[in-house]
This record gives sequence, structure tokens and C-alpha cells, in this order.
Amino acid sequence: LRHGVDQIRKWDDVQIIWQCGAAYYNTYENCATAKLEQVRLIEFIEDMDIAYAASDLVICRAGALTISELMILGKAAILIPSPNVAEDHQTKNAKAIVDKDAAVMIKDEEMPERLFFEIRRVLDDVDFRRGLQIEIKALALPNATSMIVDELELLVKNKV
Repeated sequence: LRHGVDQIRKWDDVQIIWQCGAAYYNTYENCATAKLEQVRLIEFIEDMDIAYAASDLVICRAGALTISELMILGKAAILIPSPNVAEDHQTKNAKAIVDKDAAVMIKDEEMPERLFFEIRRVLDDVDFRRGLQIEIKALALPNATSMIVDELELLVKNKV
């Protein structure tokens, strides 16, 4: 975000909740982006449900749990897979969602050039954003735990 200060400054219709992590808070708290009126820099969001509820767009890494939350909630997302994970699994996670027209993916090496374009595209094109929301919600498995338990019970039954 620090590279887009001039762009963000022009966005009077956008508020940004930026969870940076405790390890990075001191690094970012004095950067120009964190000083913008539209930006709220937070080390860690305790009540993520409230942050999600307030969000029209979520910009995040592509870990499995985060993607599961986005699916259940039907949140439009820009996924930026971490390049620092085993076997590049976050790119695989993101690609599976993007291939279903359910999110936008930006590779780390495309940052920040594409980020601000994609943010405006998702926020300004209501039909596109709504399509992302519908498609990601369609991928959710709200009963996944029950499905796994049922499958385990079948396996146990067949072994006995």
C-alpha cells in the first residue's frame, strides 16, 4: 500500500482496514500510507467477523482457511498468494478459485502495479463484484465437518 499513497488519497469512497501483523506494525505505522485518513492500520484483528461484515472487498493471501472463510461469507476477494510457502500451495489455492471466476489473483511480482487497478475494477463494477461474491459462495461447503464425519463413520463401519 505504501506505493499507492497518491492513488489512495484520491479515493474518498474507500476505507481500508489494514491488518499488518505485529512483526510489521512498527515498520508500517509511520509510512505515508498508514497516515492517510482512509487507512486504519491494525496489528491483528480480534473480531474478524466484524471486519469481514464491513468489507466489500477483501485483499489477502491465499491460505486454505482464509479462502474457506471467504467462501462461507461470499466475499469478493483479491488473492495475493505468498511466494514463501511450501510447494507454492497458495498459488494453487488461488488458481482453483480464480478458475471458477470466484476471485482475482495477483502474483507477488505483479505488486503493486496491478493492485490499484484491480481494487478499482472490483469496487467500481458492481456486476463484476456481485459475480465474484456469487461464485465464491457457490464453492462453500458449510457442512464439510459433517461430511467428513459421515465418511469416517462409513470407513470405520466397513473395517469392522
